[in-house]
Order: sequence, then structure tokens, then C-alpha cells
Amino acid sequence: MGETVGNLIGLNDEVIHPAATLAVEAHNSQSKQFLVKKIKIRHDHSSVVVLAFSGSMFPDDWLGQPPFGKTKIDTGKFPSLTSLNDGGDAVVNGSFLGRFNGVLDKLSHDKELKKAIEKKRQVVFSGYSSAGPIAILATLYFLENRTLSPRCLTFGSPLLGDRIFGHALRREGWSDYFTHFVMKYDIIPRIMLSPSSTEHAQILNYFKSKFDRKNINPAPPSGFYLTVMGNASSVASYEACHLMGCRNPSLDIIKSFIELSPYRPSGTYVFCTGNGNLLVVKNPNAVLQILIHCTELGESNTAEVEKRSLDEHSAYLSELKECLGMQAVVSLDGGPATATLNDLGLSPQAMLCLQAAEEFENRRSRNLEKIGKYLEKIEVELEMLRKYKENAQISGLGYYDSFKLQNEDDDFRANVRRLELAGMWDEIKEMLKEFELPDEFEKKREIIDLGTKYRRLVEPLDIANFYRHSKDKETGAYVIGGGPRPKRYRFTQRWLEHQEKKPFGSRSESLFWADVEQLGIDIKKKGYLQEIKDRIHQLERNMIAWIDVDKSLDKDVLLEKTTFVKWWRDLPIECKSESERIEKLIGEKAAGV
Repeated sequence: MGETVGNLIGLNDEVIHPAATLAVEAHNSQSKQFLVKKIKIRHDHSSVVVLAFSGSMFPDDWLGQPPFGKTKIDTGKFPSLTSLNDGGDAVVNGSFLGRFNGVLDKLSHDKELKKAIEKKRQVVFSGYSSAGPIAILATLYFLENRTLSPRCLTFGSPLLGDRIFGHALRREGWSDYFTHFVMKYDIIPRIMLSPSSTEHAQILNYFKSKFDRKNINPAPPSGFYLTVMGNASSVASYEACHLMGCRNPSLDIIKSFIELSPYRPSGTYVFCTGNGNLLVVKNPNAVLQILIHCTELGESNTAEVEKRSLDEHSAYLSELKECLGMQAVVSLDGGPATATLNDLGLSPQAMLCLQAAEEFENRRSRNLEKIGKYLEKIEVELEMLRKYKENAQISGLGYYDSFKLQNEDDDFRANVRRLELAGMWDEIKEMLKEFELPDEFEKKREIIDLGTKYRRLVEPLDIANFYRHSKDKETGAYVIGGGPRPKRYRFTQRWLEHQEKKPFGSRSESLFWADVEQLGIDIKKKGYLQEIKDRIHQLERNMIAWIDVDKSLDKDVLLEKTTFVKWWRDLPIECKSESERIEKLIGEKAAGV
């Protein structure tokens, strides 16, 4: 026998069907928010704890706020679900997030879960249908808190989060913790790609009646399929154009008139083809295309496919039993999968879209190789600037003031290096903005270290150039109130803060000179108002911490001839809160300590 689905998703096969069975049972539970069951693994006598959540088919529990019910993720609970490039937080379905918040307290205090954590047992959160997003959020919550490394299995789950959501999962190395089983025609995994509508309500009310044991055979709705899948197809087409490198401005114009669904797949998808075969797909762009194109009507009758899209949502247990027995499993990411793709009935256009998704990943890898050459050059240029900084200290003027004056040939050469480095980092920034580098790029320790080294060494030169040319008169302060600070410094700072799990904006040591310059300007304009005094006191405290505690600010700022020392000594004594400590630091620098 070849690889099993369990091998491909990194979970014992004996867990999958019991987890699905419990998920279906829990979804229909009216009295409990979740069910817990311990599953014995035969081959090694270990045990896995499965926790399955209850669901709801009330339309308001799916889309509380039309058209897509989206809301920003709570970064208090989920600090990793954000973009480190532009600072945007992930968007999720607000109704599903609200239902998770409603179960969190009880979940956190569940005795069975606590016992599993204490005994270091494998924990699996599972969810069927609308309970799938709750299982996803529960898994993420515990991954964020590092209390355990649970796995998540969903069956017929609707989509939960946007592109940033999926990007963050892959960046953090969490994507493989999530596996989603999807039937070929099941409408529910596609429903969130379409805005809320009467068709949504029809579908959900049908399932609500179906899962209500008092009404075993409710009348199925009709006429919804073309509307829902038409909207979903627009999302897939838009994404396919971008995958193929289409930069037609009309696409963005159309998007400005027609709001497309923000939701995108994340994690590993296992497609049930309907004949016992399983297709495992990890590429999120490929998942989106398969989700849409495998439901194309082709020669099938619309009413027939419409009925099947409802029936298949209730068929996961029987389908999985057959598939797990056959173990005819193929991974799209691991080699040829033509036969299985044919089982899904993908058209030539769909195959082109899948090729585009694969080529996009290849392009990201090529971009990484290109950036690798940049990184080598960046190291060389930074070393030259480090030597320039050493020479500036020997002169007694310091790095910042030497560069600002631009009196020597070395100052000119340093400026050329500053501009060359800016070009390379701006290209990296644009690639990250377009998701054209591997998602884990921003999490690599060597990249974070290099970005931090660059920011601390070069941003003071940008600030010196900014105030040397009095650009503040045109654009306002360098950083205050969302000033013109280049994004290449913003995102390299966010990398470090994210790695250290510190609040965004807390690692601002490279902005020291911007604070000094702006305070000097504001004092001339406003005098020594209390707000100015508070900013001076904060700068003093920050400087001492940066120099003494984490060594992130070099002591050359304390040279007698620097702008800072001259400015600080001219301050009235009542404006200083750390006079003794700073004078001591200045003295230590002068003495070479």
C-alpha cells in the first residue's frame, strides 16, 4: 500500500473517522457547546483526545453583517494574525468569531482538556459544517498561547479568514496543523465566497430543518446554485488573473464596483472525489481554483448538481469510511495527480489555473534566490557603513552629524550606499506586499537580524538627510502623525517586535534622531509646554534603556559635539528628568568606557 491520507497530513489514520463522527454528533447537539472523546490508537496503544464543537444553521450565526459578515481579528487573543508588511490585521467572519468567544471560557476550563495538556496527549479539535471555524479558532488560540500543539480537522467547513489570515498561518509554520475535508459538490465550503442573500438563507434554513429531527425530509431549496457559484467563480477568476501576472487596471476598477468575498482557503485540503479517491492539496491558490472549478456543470443538469451540492454536505461519514478503506490518496504537491484531477472533472481552463498556481509558487522560490544575492550585497554595504561610522566617531562629531553636514567625500559615498540599500529593500518590500516571497520569509531569524542591523545603521542617515533638507516643512515630522517614514523601516521594525512578542511601535530605537530633531523644532515653535516636557522625559528614559539595557542604540550619540548633547545641555533643568544618569553616560563616553 502507498501513502495514506494520515501520512500526508501527519495524523494517525485511526483518528480521522472517529473525529468526523464526533464532529457530526456535536454539531447537532443542542445542550452542549462541545463533546470530548478519547480515542485509543491500536498500533502503539497511545490515546488522542478529540474535542468537537456544536454548530448552528441559523443564518444570523453565519453572516451577521452583510454582505460578508467580516470583522478584524481580535489581536489580543490572536496576535500573530496580522501582516508584518503593511500592518493590516487578518479579517475573519464576525459571527464565527463571536461564537468562538462564547465557548472560550468553558473550553479553557474543561477538565478533560486540562488533563490532556498535563499528560501531553495529542489533542484534535474537530468541527463539522459551521462548527469548523470554531475548531480552527480554538486550534489557533492554543497555538498562540503555546500551551499545546493541537491538530484541527474540519468536515464541510465554510471559509473563515482572508488572505492575511492564511499568510500568517503559513508564516508562523502552523498551516500543517489544519486539515479540511471537502466533498466535490458540497455547497457549504463555497458559500462564503458569495455575499449574503436570500439564497444563503434558503440553504441554511434547509439544513436547519434537515438537522432538526422533527423534520426528517424538508423540501430542498432551488435556484440558488448559479447565484452562489457565479459569485464564487468571480473570486477564482480574479485571483487566477493575478496568478498569471495580469496587471490590467480594469480588474481593480471592476473590483471597486463589485465587492468580492475576502475569504480564502488556508491549511491543507483533502478533496473527496466521489469515487473513493482523495486529493491532498496544500497550495492555497490551487485549493481555491479546485473549490470552484470542480463544481462546474459541464454536461450535468443544473437541478441535479444543485441537489447534489446539498446532499453531499450530509454524506461525509459514509464517504470517509469508503475513502479511508481504499486509501487511494494522491498529493497534488507531491507528484502527478492527473487521474484524480480527472475524477474531479476539471476543465482545460481549470488545469491552466492550477498550472498558474504552481508557477506562482515557483516564481516565489526564484524571487527568494534573487533576494539571496541582494542579501549578500546588503551585508557588504552595511559593513562599509559600519566602518564609516567608526571613522565618524574618531573625528568626535559622530555618525549622524557627520552625515548631515556632508563635508567629506566619505559622507557622499555613504549617501550613495544609503540610496543603493534603499533600492534593494524597497524591492523586497514590494515583493512582500504582493505575496511574491515565501510566507515564512519574514520569520527567518537571519532575515530579521539583517533587517534590524540595516534599520539601526541606515535609518539615522535617512533622518539626517530628511532634516538637512528641511523636508519637515513640506511633509511634516518624519514619524509623528503617520509621517513620511519609509515603509522599509516600518516593516523591518515589525519583524523584530513580532519575534520578541512586543507591541508594535515599541522597538523604535532607530527613530532616536527623529525625536531629537522634532523636539528641537517644536520647542522653537511652542516653547516648553507640558506636552513638550513629557516628550523630553520619555526620550531620556528611552535613550537610557536603549543604551544601557538592550544595547540597541550606540553610545556615539553621547559625543560632546553631537546635536543631541548640545541640545540636551541647553535644556532648562526643570525639563530634564534623568540629568544625573545622562551626564554620567556622557562622561563615560568621553572617558572611553
